[in-house]
Amino acid sequence: MTQNNPPQRTIRSFVRRTGRITPSQQRALRDHWGRYGLPHKPQMLQLDDVFDRSAETVLEVGFGNGDTLVQAAIEHPELNFIGIEVHEPGAGHCILKAAEADIDNLRIIIHDALEVLRDQIADRALSRINLLFADPWPKKRHHKRRLVNAPFLDLAAAKLSRGGALFLATDWENYAEHIDEVMHDRTDFTLVERRKHVGDQPLDRHMTKFEKRGLKRGHSIWDWHFECR
Repeated sequence: MTQNNPPQRTIRSFVRRTGRITPSQQRALRDHWGRYGLPHKPQMLQLDDVFDRSAETVLEVGFGNGDTLVQAAIEHPELNFIGIEVHEPGAGHCILKAAEADIDNLRIIIHDALEVLRDQIADRALSRINLLFADPWPKKRHHKRRLVNAPFLDLAAAKLSRGGALFLATDWENYAEHIDEVMHDRTDFTLVERRKHVGDQPLDRHMTKFEKRGLKRGHSIWDWHFECR
C-alpha cells in the first residue's frame, strides 16, 4: 500500500499575533484602505499605475506601527513607498498616520513579505528594500525562521534594480553574526557599509520603536547597507 506524504509546512518568519486593534485603527482600515491599501494577489503590480506616476520605489518589510515609514514618505515626496506588515493593528496605525499627513506616495500590503515579493513585485522594480529589526528568533531551534536567509535574499536580489540598496538593522548580537555569515558569500550583493553603534548613528534611517526597546535593554545596534550587483 502506498503511503501519501503530508504536504510540507512552509516555515514562516513571523507568528500572527491577535493584538488588540483600537477603534481608530479599525476606522483607518475601513475608511482609508481604498487610498492606501493594496490586496495581496498573484499578479504583478504596475507601480506607475498604483502611484499614478513614475518614481523610484522603496519597500519596507515589517514596518511595525509605521511611524518611521510615514515619516520617510513625508520627507521624500519624490519617492514611492510600499510597506508590508502582517499585523493589522500596526497597519491600521500606519494608515491613520498617512491619512493625517495627507500623503499619496505610500501604499500598504498586509501579507507575508516573501509572497508579496514573489507574486506582486516585478524584477528590478525597487530602488531600495528596508528590513529593520526583524524578529531575531533568538532561540537556536527557531533560527530557521529568521527572514535573512537564502530565499529572501534571492528575491531581494531579483526585485532590486542594479545598484539598488538593501538596508538591514538589528539589536541582537547573535542575529548580527548570522547576517554577517549569510551575506559573506553572496555574490549578488556588495557591502557598502557596516556600522555598530548605540543608537546614535543610524544608517540612513529614522530610529524605530524596536530599536528604542533594544537600547533600553542595553543592546548595541548593527546597521548594514548592501548594494545589489
